[in-house]
Amino acid sequence: MTPRIIAGHAPVLLLCDHASSHVPRDIDLGIAPDLLDRHIGVDIGAGALTLALADALDAPAVLGAVSRLVIDLHREPDHHGLIPPESDGHPIPGNVGADRFARIARFYTPYHRAIREAVTRFRPALIVAIHSFTPRLESSTAPLRPWHVGILSNRDRRAAQPAIESLVARPSLIVGDNEPYSGRMLNLTLNRHAEARGIPSFSIEVRNDLIAAAAGVEDWARIVSETIFHVRNSLAQRGSSAT
Repeated sequence: MTPRIIAGHAPVLLLCDHASSHVPRDIDLGIAPDLLDRHIGVDIGAGALTLALADALDAPAVLGAVSRLVIDLHREPDHHGLIPPESDGHPIPGNVGADRFARIARFYTPYHRAIREAVTRFRPALIVAIHSFTPRLESSTAPLRPWHVGILSNRDRRAAQPAIESLVARPSLIVGDNEPYSGRMLNLTLNRHAEARGIPSFSIEVRNDLIAAAAGVEDWARIVSETIFHVRNSLAQRGSSAT
């Protein structure tokens, strides 16, 4: 299945692994349809935010075109959660015994090929991955996650650190550094397409209730756009030597 690709002139490439809740007609996950609209099926608001950012920045973007319940484009091919048999306490019976290699060939490989080709075509100086997170997992009794937004990164912190600085400067925001989870643990897309190629990058996680409606998407497109501008300026001033 072909991912959505948007052309642009800015030296920033936007990626959205979990932009879609789509399930092809020939795949029966065996679940209630409403689950696809929850965080287990799609990063709520992330696709809309990516499109708004692409428009605001005139930036190229690659967006995944299939639900993470069909295949998680942000996992290694051998990861146990690539084709999840359950997610946040919900069984996904249609994934039990699914043909792993067929789904990789049909969905996963085209997506990562599209990103690789976009990097070659657009030659970005910065890659930004857009995600959203749920305030609390359904299967968890832990307190609500306190962050409004988190910046994730692996070893290369060139872009992540100024992104955090830009967001922390907004007093109304609670900003996580490698929260609500760590980019040292889950960073497949940027590890493969940015860090491995020496391109500065960061992943941004916006709490999904903040971008579930159009007004929130508009607000956060402005915030993230300004963050990206700050990062680009910081990279230009400091050079791009890894820290």
